[in-house]
Amino acid sequence: MNTHAIMLLSLFLLALLALSYPLGQYLALVGDAAPIRGLAWLAHVERLLYRCAGKAATSAMSWKNYALALLALNTLGALFVYAVQSLQFFLPLNPQALANVSADSAFNTAISFVSNTNWQGYSGESTMSYLTQMLALTGQNFFSAATGMAVAYALIRGFAQKSSASIGNFWVDLTRSTLYVLLPLSVLFSVFLMSQGVIQNFSAYKDVTLLEPITYSQQKVGADGQPLKDAAGQPVMETLTTKTQTLAMGPVASQEAIKMLGTNGGGFFNANSAHPYENPTALSNFMQMLSIFLIPAGLCFAFGRMVGDLRQGWAVLAAMSLIFVALTCVVLVAEQQAHPGLSALGIDQAASAWQSGGNMEGKETRFGINASALFAAITTAASCGAVNAMHDSFTALGGMVPLVFIQLGEVVFGGVGSGLYGMLIFAILAVFIAGLMIGRTPEYLGKKIQAYEMKMTSVAILVTPLLVLAGTAIAVMLDAGKAGIANPGAHGFSEILYAFSSAANNNGSAFAGLSANTPFYNIALAIVMFFGRFGVIVPVLAIAGSLARKQRLAVNPGTMPTHGPMFVGLLIGTVLLVGVLNYVPALALGPVIEHLQIFAAK
Repeated sequence: MNTHAIMLLSLFLLALLALSYPLGQYLALVGDAAPIRGLAWLAHVERLLYRCAGKAATSAMSWKNYALALLALNTLGALFVYAVQSLQFFLPLNPQALANVSADSAFNTAISFVSNTNWQGYSGESTMSYLTQMLALTGQNFFSAATGMAVAYALIRGFAQKSSASIGNFWVDLTRSTLYVLLPLSVLFSVFLMSQGVIQNFSAYKDVTLLEPITYSQQKVGADGQPLKDAAGQPVMETLTTKTQTLAMGPVASQEAIKMLGTNGGGFFNANSAHPYENPTALSNFMQMLSIFLIPAGLCFAFGRMVGDLRQGWAVLAAMSLIFVALTCVVLVAEQQAHPGLSALGIDQAASAWQSGGNMEGKETRFGINASALFAAITTAASCGAVNAMHDSFTALGGMVPLVFIQLGEVVFGGVGSGLYGMLIFAILAVFIAGLMIGRTPEYLGKKIQAYEMKMTSVAILVTPLLVLAGTAIAVMLDAGKAGIANPGAHGFSEILYAFSSAANNNGSAFAGLSANTPFYNIALAIVMFFGRFGVIVPVLAIAGSLARKQRLAVNPGTMPTHGPMFVGLLIGTVLLVGVLNYVPALALGPVIEHLQIFAAK
């Protein structure tokens, strides 16, 4: 790993720590429903919303009522997003007169944005109107992120409370997360992005004159729209010259901000954060990377403060950071290597000096290899899905790292809220394993971990591997699944495995080599996204409710400390063993064998 990569990674981690530590205290106040100094005017808005909603909006909820409220909101959200897409041609703010979205694509997108996945099988600038982008997609970006934060707060209360039937109120958690955290941060970040050159307008698309005309050839078509062929059956070609280009416009900065801060990932443009109107400069790229990890890291400190022991938050953050740094170093090193296929073609190092610095394929020159590889690691570790480079063009091992980050299950920082509650589920499993080793009833933060918690933990951990592996197996067996593969062999298998891993773990990024905007993939991935999100959330809330009812036990000499290096090591081992072992055979059939084939060809 070169010096620039080490400096970039170090600077990123230092900046993240400096920003997330104070944010953690603020997030703890938000989760405790405490008044926040300097934001009294927002408190008035909050109380007005509760008054309009009625008494039920602030009453205490059991975990079942909390889950029902959560599912009701997200079901209505999915129906609303589907309806707006299906009617967008007739709605305002559609200067390009874009057609209504097809039923299967609208279904996929509705589930995708509700589940905080933001998988996109479409090109945003040629499919979605401004109203759809703003009202349906951007709006859902806020609600899905706030839903994740609400579940994290509910689980924290389960540990912190002393024998209570309630884990809080979903509507209060949703409102405070949106009003006090997501909206203010998004406004600030939007202004910053506009200062860097991210566009924000309602203008129609612009036809601009090219600095240099482009000449190209294409096949002629007849009056019936069919390609023409000559007497020999060969295509009839024509040479054309274009002097103009159409530039897409739109309210981009407002969507870009919550896309990153909410770990949503859905881009306004098809090229996502590789597009200069979404991510124009090296500084905007660095700040986007920080914004992805900002709230997940801050929630670790909020967790420590809310349970009354900041060391617990440090332990969780340490486990996340160590896994992140180790895997990120792998992708940084892998992308700095020249492709071994060059020498197999007889191209020596002198002739390929342009590539001696590493693998630039699929990456933007304004970011370079290191910033692109780091972005790939961050966006997949955090379940964000935004991309500034095409993961399909990474080396075999470099592309495997984002895939492994996704398959770990949203625990290495993870999505907003989901990263913390995902890691806490692994913490429960870790103390259970430790309890078996020493013959004691396992405890975590003074709460006994018993049969019910372990059953729900098993469901939460195993539901995503089941969805990923079953979905991939079905896709590779069916012609409809294999039809979308752009590359044969191991790499094509990786494309399908990546798609289902991304959907089930609510990441949303893609290898970019799979043509997934088909009825099969739109429906299959939507089903996987829904159960990958809510099949984890419901067991987590059940655990929160069970823990909240238990008395919090005092620390005694036999209590295993859960804040020191030994517990951090145990937690990391549990995440890696349980999170990765499920996928080892599948990884061996994809990126591992592809890597070996590349060097065999050399």
